[in-house]
Amino acid sequence: MEPILRVENITKRFGGLTAVNRVNLEVNPGEVVGLVGDNGAGKSTLIKMVSGVYHPSEGAIYFEGKPAVINTPSQARDMGIETIYQDLALAGNLTMSANIFLGRERKKKYLGGAVRILDEKFMLQEALKLLETLDVHLPAPSAKIEKLSGGQRQAVAIARALYWNARLMIMDEPTNNLGVIEQAKVLDLIRRLKEQHVPVILISHTMRDIFAVSDRIIVLHRGRKVADKRTSETSNEELVQYIMGARDDFEAARA
Repeated sequence: MEPILRVENITKRFGGLTAVNRVNLEVNPGEVVGLVGDNGAGKSTLIKMVSGVYHPSEGAIYFEGKPAVINTPSQARDMGIETIYQDLALAGNLTMSANIFLGRERKKKYLGGAVRILDEKFMLQEALKLLETLDVHLPAPSAKIEKLSGGQRQAVAIARALYWNARLMIMDEPTNNLGVIEQAKVLDLIRRLKEQHVPVILISHTMRDIFAVSDRIIVLHRGRKVADKRTSETSNEELVQYIMGARDDFEAARA
């Protein structure tokens, strides 16, 4: 099976600081990969290189089997790489459907095309159909985003990415600051993405969430990959050792 994403020896330096050091990473279709590590381990820097925020100092990125030079976040999105950060980048004063189509609004033509207005009915119908595939039901679909719960906002952000043909989803601490019930809803959304064969890179400090939905777990420590484990073959206690730097499966290869 060809990986959706393959990263080879990717490195990022900021002056004399090496934030990510020769990391290799693969993500397969329909796979949920947990990316864990302590603060400063390099997780955010790594995903920002994949999503076009940073340019690698060294190494290569391959997407769907082809070399990929990703210069900007918009270029990454055009390729099908969607990153959902903690702030979700949603417009709180707009509705769910308006957010899904933000910047790419559907318009109707009148008077032979001389006048164009928003096709709000079409956008709402499309948005509701998409949420239905995710088994998400909003009590007030026309409510503004600021009126929705944290889990519902996550669902809208995921729906937006899916509507515009996401091929890989990167989620940065999606359950952070959510209650227990809302956390469970977000994890269910990740499972539904997997069912739809959309791979996910899940970054989280909450090991319970990582174990609940991931197929494989990668650990970074001080910018290096120190573990790449099948979730079913490791434990929370073992991962803590990698996170703290007490274990390193790739140390001999770097020597």
